[in-house]
Amino acid sequence: MKIGIIGLPQSGKKTLFKTLTQIEMLPVVKLGEAMMGMAALRDSRFDKLVDMYAPEKVAPAKITYAVLPKLEKETLREGKIFIQISDVDVVCLVVSDFHDESIYHVDGSIDPKRDITNINAELILHDLLFVEKRIEKLTHSLKKIKNKDEQRELDLMEKLKTCLEEDKPLRSLEIDDESKLLISGYPLITRKEMIVVLNTDDARSHGLKDEECKALCENLVFDMMPVSAQIESEIASLDSVDEQKEFLEELGITEPAIERFTQLCLKKLGYISFFTVGKDEVRQWLLRNGSLAPQAAGVIHSDLERGFIRAELMKFDELMQYKTEAALKVAGKQHLKGKDYVVADGDIMNILFKV
Repeated sequence: MKIGIIGLPQSGKKTLFKTLTQIEMLPVVKLGEAMMGMAALRDSRFDKLVDMYAPEKVAPAKITYAVLPKLEKETLREGKIFIQISDVDVVCLVVSDFHDESIYHVDGSIDPKRDITNINAELILHDLLFVEKRIEKLTHSLKKIKNKDEQRELDLMEKLKTCLEEDKPLRSLEIDDESKLLISGYPLITRKEMIVVLNTDDARSHGLKDEECKALCENLVFDMMPVSAQIESEIASLDSVDEQKEFLEELGITEPAIERFTQLCLKKLGYISFFTVGKDEVRQWLLRNGSLAPQAAGVIHSDLERGFIRAELMKFDELMQYKTEAALKVAGKQHLKGKDYVVADGDIMNILFKV
């Protein structure tokens, strides 16, 4: 699972990347190459379980982040950036909305709505050019010999072209599963889920300051959230959790924006997380949303799915309420779930199996 971070020069991409991955010195790469880093999923539930069980080993879930080259005229003209974007699962666009006279903006001023519009136009143009070439090739082929599959794809491509010509990303278009399969191997960037990070001055901002910008993002089917990359970087650099909490309280913030951001990334990837706990280890696992209990068991080990009997389950909120597993059990809040149970985000599971 890979999140690709894109943006104009000086928008805060690298600061966000360093905050997420805790990589102090960014790796040296060739011009035009992506910088890669793996980061633990920020989840306060995991931290609370670690505090409760004090395990010998901890294993948070991890996501890969990649900082892609700057969206400059040269990189856009070269085209390699589009190949790199098509290789990620979710696109994160970092847009400047902070004011620092020492940092320049390529267009001379801070205007997030303009930046989002311009970058979206470049991505749409990339997809439109690909679709037009595919239409040309299919039309030429069908003149020679009729083929039902090619005709079906041509009809779909015409539909995609109409959407793109209306300046709408392809993720705004509802298509059936068969059509999704037809285009699954194509590098259509605007089909990908996208998050816009509004890199702000104010770490306390939990809403969009610009209603026009908000309306634009809703129209383009973006998720958008404000993050002060600089302040989040300062929070992450503090040595202890207590220091971080104190700093957050001074700023009037209830939780780091980075935690909400990573949870949003997980949602966009179509995953939830569940936990296994004990004195030996507290571990967080990632699972496709909507999966059944045996599939969750299979994420841990294939033998557990093959020999699945049932799952002993605790709800995170209930465990926090009753403080201990023993108290939870006395209250009748430990649950036994069978093969048809749909795993929920935050479930704490112990798999019973026999092979």
